[in-house]
Amino acid sequence: MAGKDEEEFFLSLEDEKQTPDAKKSKVKIPKLVKNKTKVVDEELEKQILDAEVLDDLVVEQPNGIFEVEWPLIGMDCPDCAGKAFNALDHLMQTTEVKISATTGEVSLKVDLEHGLLSQVSSVLKSLGHPPDVSFYQLSGVNARVVAKRNKIEVKEVEKLLLRQPGVLDVEVNRDNEILVQLLPAPNKKMLDLRDKSLERITGTKPVFSEVSSTRLRPDQWRLFGGALAVPLLILILIGELLAIPPIVIGLIGSLGVLIGGLQMFHEAIASLMSRQMGFQVLTSIAVIGASVLGMWEEALMVVILVAVASHLESSALEKARDAMQGGLDRIPRTARRMLSKTKKIKEAIKPNTFTLQMAPSTISSSESLLYNQHCEVSDEHEVISLDLLEIGDIIEVRSGELIPADGKITDGFGALDKAPLTGESAPVEVEIGDEIQAGLILARGPVLVEVTAVGDDTRLSGLIEAVHSFKEQKPEIQNLLEKFTAIWVPIVLFGALAVWYFMFPSSDWKIILLLLVVACPCALLLAAAMPHAAALSRASRMGAIVRGGDILERLSKVNHILLDKTGTLTSGKPTIGDVTIAKGRQKKATLGLAGGLEKRSSHPYAHAILEYLKDQDIPVSQVTGITDVEAGVKGLVSGKEVYFIRADIADKYKISIGEEISNAITKAKKQGYGMSLLARDDTALALFTFIHDDTRSGSKELIHGFNKRSVSIEILSGDQQSSVSSFAAQIGLPDQSAHGGLSPEQKVAWVEKRSQTHVTMMVGDGFNDSAA
Repeated sequence: MAGKDEEEFFLSLEDEKQTPDAKKSKVKIPKLVKNKTKVVDEELEKQILDAEVLDDLVVEQPNGIFEVEWPLIGMDCPDCAGKAFNALDHLMQTTEVKISATTGEVSLKVDLEHGLLSQVSSVLKSLGHPPDVSFYQLSGVNARVVAKRNKIEVKEVEKLLLRQPGVLDVEVNRDNEILVQLLPAPNKKMLDLRDKSLERITGTKPVFSEVSSTRLRPDQWRLFGGALAVPLLILILIGELLAIPPIVIGLIGSLGVLIGGLQMFHEAIASLMSRQMGFQVLTSIAVIGASVLGMWEEALMVVILVAVASHLESSALEKARDAMQGGLDRIPRTARRMLSKTKKIKEAIKPNTFTLQMAPSTISSSESLLYNQHCEVSDEHEVISLDLLEIGDIIEVRSGELIPADGKITDGFGALDKAPLTGESAPVEVEIGDEIQAGLILARGPVLVEVTAVGDDTRLSGLIEAVHSFKEQKPEIQNLLEKFTAIWVPIVLFGALAVWYFMFPSSDWKIILLLLVVACPCALLLAAAMPHAAALSRASRMGAIVRGGDILERLSKVNHILLDKTGTLTSGKPTIGDVTIAKGRQKKATLGLAGGLEKRSSHPYAHAILEYLKDQDIPVSQVTGITDVEAGVKGLVSGKEVYFIRADIADKYKISIGEEISNAITKAKKQGYGMSLLARDDTALALFTFIHDDTRSGSKELIHGFNKRSVSIEILSGDQQSSVSSFAAQIGLPDQSAHGGLSPEQKVAWVEKRSQTHVTMMVGDGFNDSAA
């Protein structure tokens, strides 16, 4: 993608669907988990006592139904999402649960009348998916003071705070400081409930300061335990060689298994409590069985492999997730709102309204934009948070800046880099009346824009949402090993007992452990996880972002490939095609003059020229008074005006063109190249042509290789159809395989259509391709 040193490629075939909404009737009972069995009296009594510890001031239980979502740690596979969904489906307070393995987020509706938000977070945490949000310290609040205020013990403070709305988790450290994990971006009602509840408990208005938690997260525990198990395994191997007493080896092995497998055991118990038989149950059985039999090397090896495989796969999936959601980073946090223009529009109906002028009335509107760009006019604009921007506001966007909102140009002209949304390789000229979208770069400006959409209503936000929804489609082929696990675990557990009882009743009970260890397919399970993790990590280092191991498995079955053009098969950066110098002009001086005009520009053509001059070792000339004009720039050299403009508007500036340059223009048009004209006063000095789609090294060989394997290929591009067709011919593809002018949404529809008849793979270089 343009603007990155290292390019990232998306490989995607099919993905998981949205988790089905949970539908269940509800009865208000003091239980966390739905259970049809009779509730034990002791459990009811304990819950009543827990409620009675609250002071009268805070016994008021907030209620209401809220839509909430937050990111999770370790949510990196469809199976994890399925287990988490099933666990939350048993909670009384949750409906419309959606767990996304792609985005690593949970979204649901929580009914505070039937349970706590922190209980939902606790269930996910027990499965190894704590909130991926920061901890905040309640500034100026001490746990001892809170306990005294509410007439409870210090150890009950955490439990008290966990009952408050908007709180996901709570820690009280050794210094009695209170750390809380808060629901990110709560709505106003939830925010008010949270702050009022905390104020009643602490006696002061809550003030939060971000801090680091003192506890290890589940993924950190797993990695720490696996790392600790490595030296202990080495000690055991050395000890056996030196004939160290078995009891010492047993103590070392027990320590390694206990610490290294602690998180795995914890997740296995949580899985069983939610009535699921998963990967962790099998590996835990194998580790415990091997330990009881004294097979410490095997037990520690399983612990280490599980930790390493989980870490590698999680790390690779996080990189893919960050890349697929990178479009969010394309929205700036602030906008430059023009005070006078905005006020004029919003108060046009008021008589005698006074508004400030953008610039002296003696210059044109387009020049006034340049006046703003090069002069300090502090009372003409204000930099505001994007949250404060409203439809109808007038904002200024300058050269090289990201556009903060969708809008329509009301003043000025420039060039717009549409590559992030459409993949077009060259900037598109824009003028008054043209619409521009948030997240794009104004390669040349400045312009004034009337805002037509902000925030979630922008086209880029819609594309981001499309990425999420398309990526939540469920694969037709689920992980066969996990399906096998769900059936095999109960068979192994009960089958081992049955074999011992009915077939070997007189034998040692350890035969049960032997059967459990032998029957547990840990090697098979780890054989799936380890290659996936290694392959994902390797692909990441090579610059390919692959969404998951299931994608890698299906690569061998692909028979139809859809390729993006710009940035994937081409570099996506314009390069100099040819330079035609007018008769009688010196080449070095002419090239240096072009470099002097473009040295401060962010336009892709400017970068190409400066790179060309660097390769030719030609210094740039000194040019003063550089300003943007329509479709180019102008400046002064020795008191004379020099222009570097698009060739097709030379007539507008009354520039005379010689025969050599005229012939070069005709030739470049036939080749489909971009053209810029260098002129001084009214005479053309040189023509620069630009190749938009220079073929990447190896692209032709790639196409040839796919053809040899009978894999059909199509190009999907947002660039113009003529450009796509011309490029396809260069790399050996027929015109019917080249499809241009496609938006990101149209690419998605094309992929879905082809996937009905083929096993497809879509490869692209940027965020605009990630939905497809």
